[in-house]
Amino acid sequence: MKISKTAIAAGCLASALFTTGALAQVVGIASGQPGSLGHNTGQAVAKIVNQEAGITARTQPLAGTSAYIPLLNRGEMEFGFCNAVEAEYAHSGTGNWDGKANPNLRVVGVMFPLRTGLMVTADSGIKTIGDLKARSKDLRIASEYTASTIISYYIMGALANGGMTYDDFQQVPVSNFVKGMQALGDGLVDVTLISLNSAGGKKVNAQLSGRGGIQYVSLDNSDAGVKLFKDFMPAANIISMKANENIPGLIEGANIVEIPWVMVTHKDVPEEL
Repeated sequence: MKISKTAIAAGCLASALFTTGALAQVVGIASGQPGSLGHNTGQAVAKIVNQEAGITARTQPLAGTSAYIPLLNRGEMEFGFCNAVEAEYAHSGTGNWDGKANPNLRVVGVMFPLRTGLMVTADSGIKTIGDLKARSKDLRIASEYTASTIISYYIMGALANGGMTYDDFQQVPVSNFVKGMQALGDGLVDVTLISLNSAGGKKVNAQLSGRGGIQYVSLDNSDAGVKLFKDFMPAANIISMKANENIPGLIEGANIVEIPWVMVTHKDVPEEL
């Protein structure tokens, strides 16, 4: 997701805040690690509301959603970002938030559709989820994501699309989304998750330029494949992206994951804000 689109969404939010006469105050915006989508979104929103809405907004980079959703639930931060599947899991205490409900979490609205997918090196010879399945036992995959556990659910959903689980791979634990991306660039894993056109993905693509860069694993968009995927991630979709040499991972076209990226807050944040 290009920052310009994020800024557009932030501008719309700022306009709404400005026209409702939001009070001048310090607002905390939880964001992910530098290079992540959460960080880019937080920076864009903070910049626009500081300039246009009469609000002093400060971003707080944290390890990931697992670190800051509880802060939002307790009212220690005003705003943050996650995907729609995790918002439901976190609120209800299911999925990657099993037994750890955050009942005070509320969705403000959709920022934009998040697009992401399984990534390999372009010279791996892996083009499709079927190719990945055929070689899975010999491949290392980023796992656990202790600071942002929803990332594992993205990966599990994509693997389910091809009739696989984590157990079909050699698992390499990482702490967060950015570390998972870096692991591919550093040669520590063969498969990871990278968001479309993200800063972190661009860096990994440059690191792997000698291997042709990075390439998305194209998912199965048949009815059967989509059902396997949506059984795992009902709020997500599989979309087809055309080849685009200007976007890392799309040297060839691919079917990847799309899911709403939402702004979340605490139930007691003032309606005016």
